[in-house]
Amino acid sequence: MLSKNKIKYIRSLEQKKHRKEEQAFLAEGNKLVNDLSGHFDCLLLVATAHWLEEHPHAQAQEVIEASREELSRASLLKTPQEALAVFRIPQYEAEAEVVRRSLCLALDGVQDPGNLGTIIRIADWFGIRHIFCSAGTADAFNPKTVQATMGALARVQLHYCDLRELVASLPDVPVFGTFLDGGDLYTQELSANGLIVMGNEGNGISPELAAVVNRRLLIPNYPQGEETSESLNVAVATAVVCAEFRRRMR
Repeated sequence: MLSKNKIKYIRSLEQKKHRKEEQAFLAEGNKLVNDLSGHFDCLLLVATAHWLEEHPHAQAQEVIEASREELSRASLLKTPQEALAVFRIPQYEAEAEVVRRSLCLALDGVQDPGNLGTIIRIADWFGIRHIFCSAGTADAFNPKTVQATMGALARVQLHYCDLRELVASLPDVPVFGTFLDGGDLYTQELSANGLIVMGNEGNGISPELAAVVNRRLLIPNYPQGEETSESLNVAVATAVVCAEFRRRMR
């Protein structure tokens, strides 16, 4: 049986302050819980008898069998499924040197949790294992972000840091960013390592960080010279840029 206190605890993880206090995050849904299990320490697993029967090897510090009605009272989703889990937030050490060895993303003030989750999923698809985030970027363990990652959070590490300091520590590493006055993405020289900076949904890359971007790129619209939408959604733009980098590295 799922107690009122457990329901209160689960639902409290919607708020960042409680996630920080508990060092825990919530994941909901049959597939998502299964995908994240084994990658993060599971503190609490709440599931129906049917789900538990189908996943006999599921492990958690505490397992509670619950009815669908009980799950719906604890869930933050409009349509609850058969399982939810509370995982411990991982502690990653941000190694700047990883940018010298591989292609990484930097997010400068991406505020929408859904956009962040989609970007994490995009990074996973294109084999990008590290994302560096400014303090103004949404929390990667926000329930909406976690849901939007579709399990990619298990394979992509996020590091919150001062992005300008990060770039300053890597003076000889290519730092790419998208700008309206940048060079055509499809004709510029790209590299297999470095940092791709993506900016805020409304304001783009901040002036402070733009000043240290040393490879300015433009995603051209088609047909060029004709009026089109003002800009692309940041997650869509990230997918376009990452796809071109990977296409060149084949």
